[in-house]
Amino acid sequence: MAGTRGGGRVKVSVPASVATGLAALFSLYHLLLATTTLFWVANAGPIIACMVLYAAATGAALLVRGSALPVWTACFALATAIVMPLVAAPVVDPSPGADHVNGTWWVAAIGTLMVILVVRQRAPFAWVGVLALTITTVSWAGIDAFGGLGVLGSVSWVVIATAFTAAMNRAIRIQRDFIRAEQETVDWQAAQDAHVFERQFRLSQTTRMARPMLQRIIDSCGGLTDDERTECLHLEQAIRDEIRGRSLLSDDVRDEVMRLRRRGAVVQLHDDGGLDELEVDDLRRIHSELADALRQAHDADNVIVRTVPEGADAAVTVVGLRLDLAASESAALGAGSDDEDDDDSAVAVWLEIPRHETV
Repeated sequence: MAGTRGGGRVKVSVPASVATGLAALFSLYHLLLATTTLFWVANAGPIIACMVLYAAATGAALLVRGSALPVWTACFALATAIVMPLVAAPVVDPSPGADHVNGTWWVAAIGTLMVILVVRQRAPFAWVGVLALTITTVSWAGIDAFGGLGVLGSVSWVVIATAFTAAMNRAIRIQRDFIRAEQETVDWQAAQDAHVFERQFRLSQTTRMARPMLQRIIDSCGGLTDDERTECLHLEQAIRDEIRGRSLLSDDVRDEVMRLRRRGAVVQLHDDGGLDELEVDDLRRIHSELADALRQAHDADNVIVRTVPEGADAAVTVVGLRLDLAASESAALGAGSDDEDDDDSAVAVWLEIPRHETV
């Protein structure tokens, strides 16, 4: 047995190769017993046929992969358990004085094969097999054969294997439930930690931005100048950005957004998702290109920055609009103006920042 400790639980398991090797040794032992009977039975052909059949059924039951044995393999093993007594029993003398110590090797061999079926999750086939073995043996040698020839032992081993397998299956189900519950607990704890971290981070950002102005309000007892009141509005918008456009923000982006607002432009940041799964390098590149785009929007009156949902090539779109009233009036009075040219002249910045860096 090998034990490993991890995540607060101990896993104890037996390698499948060890269990398969033990079952193969038991089966080989039965074949060796069958070999010793070849020297004194009158007809060795049925014994050899049963040995070949048993070796094939046992090999298939042990070597076929998967936790549950395929139905065809279980049917083959069951057929072997039914046929072997019918073929091997006639060449053995069941009378009390006869020497058949090893002649009934097939009784224990069938019991071993049925135990393998139980362990490989085919208990109904195994019980049909031991029932057929019991009926055939008792019909051939009498009721005394149930205990004297080892039928009781084969049935007992199948009972023990069934109980052990049921207990193991129940333990595996309980272990899976515990693992699932542990995973859900870990996920819940991670979500709570992320929530607490996010809240503390937002509070620290808000405190860092608002503390100087709050201190100014306290010192002046609320007597702020017009410029200071305007700055309060800018700070309020910056705090909203921390909520609505959190993945779009970096220190450079915050500085450029505040510069545009202080100039009189309206800046809107909308985080609609799509940047959460990006690598750190891609996110830093997007923030850098976004800051450059905001610097280029020096003559825009309305700047809209929005993320693009995951799946598109672009990650962020930046649109800067110029509200030129004089140009709008001349465009409305001009008879030969082109609408498309007017629309283009109102767009100061149009940029799509790719999700991944292109070569």
